[in-house]
Amino acid sequence: MDKSNNSKRTILIVDDHPINVDGYQALLANIESNKKAEYLLAFDCKEAYNTISNYRLEEKIIDFAFIDISLPAYEEKKMFSGSDIALLIRKVFPLCKIVIISMHNEPLWVNQIYKGINPEGFIAKSDLNYKCFPEMFQSIEKNEVYFSKSIKWSQKIMIQKNINWDDYDSKILQFIAQGIKTINLPSFIPLSLSAIEKRKANIKKQLILDNGSDKDLIDVAKNLGFI
Repeated sequence: MDKSNNSKRTILIVDDHPINVDGYQALLANIESNKKAEYLLAFDCKEAYNTISNYRLEEKIIDFAFIDISLPAYEEKKMFSGSDIALLIRKVFPLCKIVIISMHNEPLWVNQIYKGINPEGFIAKSDLNYKCFPEMFQSIEKNEVYFSKSIKWSQKIMIQKNINWDDYDSKILQFIAQGIKTINLPSFIPLSLSAIEKRKANIKKQLILDNGSDKDLIDVAKNLGFI
């Protein structure tokens, strides 16, 4: 939701490192259009979930949300990461502009988060500085999508490799990299074993062009920077 410079807007910041939360708030507060902004601060999934729920009950609106992906979970509500918090915001406050901030910028991971959340902003922490923050925020205010340098690079790699996997494909590769056996993947992904095997075969075809082992697949994926 866009508001005039004289209107009060609400900005949610979620990060498990207080120094980051303070830093983001300070950078945002220096932007002219945020002079009257109200800031909601949360340091884990539980605090974020409760803040979002309370605002919904009070029929208030959250205009912007800055969310770190790696957050302590709130298992009771099945909130395991910043991704889950972002999806909740999409459901509860569909006009809220979401900015994902993360220390990860691996191409496959970026692709998964982008497709799952479709954020208005996506920033690698390694790209953050006091100069880029106002540029990023002002772009998003104008209804533009902003990706930092490392995120753009990751997207370019995915395009160059002509890989167009969905969220399930990404998770299959990531779980295999964690040592999960294919036969056990239906416990982690809501697909049948046969469907998972077909997807896995397609991933192998695109990456190693033969019937190599899982180790071969993961080695190539790591060398390409996909995981």
